[in-house]
Amino acid sequence: MSHHPPTHANKMASNSTLLAFLCLVGLMVGASLAQLNPSFYAKSCPNLAKIVNGVVANALRTDARAGAKLIRFHFHDCFVNGCDASVLLENAPGIDSELDAPGNQGIQGLNIIDDIKSAVEKACPRTVSCADILTIASRESVVLAGGPSWIVPLGRRDSRTANKEGATNNLASPFEDLDGLKAKFSVFGLDSTDLVALSGAHTFGRSRCAFFSHRFANFNGTNRPDPTLDPAYREQLRRVCSSSETRANFDPTTPDKFDKNYYTNLQGLRGLLQSDQELFSTRGADTVAIVNRFAKNQDEFFKNFGRSMIKMGNISPLTGKKGEIRLNCRRVNSPPRADEGHDVM
Repeated sequence: MSHHPPTHANKMASNSTLLAFLCLVGLMVGASLAQLNPSFYAKSCPNLAKIVNGVVANALRTDARAGAKLIRFHFHDCFVNGCDASVLLENAPGIDSELDAPGNQGIQGLNIIDDIKSAVEKACPRTVSCADILTIASRESVVLAGGPSWIVPLGRRDSRTANKEGATNNLASPFEDLDGLKAKFSVFGLDSTDLVALSGAHTFGRSRCAFFSHRFANFNGTNRPDPTLDPAYREQLRRVCSSSETRANFDPTTPDKFDKNYYTNLQGLRGLLQSDQELFSTRGADTVAIVNRFAKNQDEFFKNFGRSMIKMGNISPLTGKKGEIRLNCRRVNSPPRADEGHDVM
C-alpha cells in the first residue's frame, strides 16, 4: 500500500468525489423534505384526525351522503394538478373554478369542508392545509362507514391556482369505456388494481339519473338497453328516475356501508354507472379477475383500497415552500401586509 503524499491531481479527484457526495446528500435531503410524512402534524396539530372525524360524524347524522361527498372531492382534486385542493377554489379574479367543469357539475359537500376547516383552524390556526383536510376526511369517511383505515402521509400545501381545463379533460366520465378509464388512471401511475380498488368507493353514495339513464334504452345507438345492465335492476332504476336530477344509490344492497358489495353487484350486472360495469363486463379485461378477487374477499379489497388511496394521495403534492396554507378553502389567501407574518404563504 502506497504512503506517498497525495498529488494535486489526487486532491482534485478527492475533492470532486466529496463534492459529488455532498450534492447527492443534498438531493436526498431535498427529496426527503419534499416527501409527505404521516407524523407531519404530530406536534403542530396532534388531535387533527380526531377533530376531522368528529365533524364528519356530526355531518353524517343529518346527511348519509356526507362521506361519499368528501371522498369524491379528494378524487376530483388529485386527478387535476395533483392533491392541492385546487378543486375547492371558487371563481375569483385569476381563478377559473374547476367546480364549473362538466365532471364537477352537481358536486356537493363544500359546507362540510368549511366546517372541518373551521374546527381545525380553531384548534391549530394557520397550520393544516385544505389538501390534507380532504385526504384525512376521506379516510375518516370510509372508517365511519365501516370500511378500512390506512396511514395517511401528510404535509401537502394548497395551490393558488385552479385548472378548469384539466378538470374537464382528466376526470373519468360515467360514460367512459374501460380503455378510457385505464388511460386516465395510468397518466398518474395508477394501474388496473388501483382502478378497480378506487372504483370501490362507489360502494356508498348516490348518483344522479342523468349519469346512467342512457343505459335504459337505445344504448350506444343500438335501439336496445345496455345488455350489461340486469333487466330487473334496470326497471327498478327506471321507477326511481322521475327526473334526470333524481339520485339513486350506487349500491342497492347496503347503500351507506363501505363493504365489498360493489363488486358482487358488478358480478350480478348491477353496476349503476356504465363506467362501473365496464370493470367486469369488458370481455378479456384484466380487471375482471380483480373484481372477482375483491368480491370474494373483503379484506383483500380493504387492503388494496387503502394502498391505492395512499398512492392517489401522493400525486404531485405541493410541499415545502410551494403553495400556501389556505385560511378559507374556497379562496386563496390575500397577500400579507408588511406588518403580518408570512407563515401561511
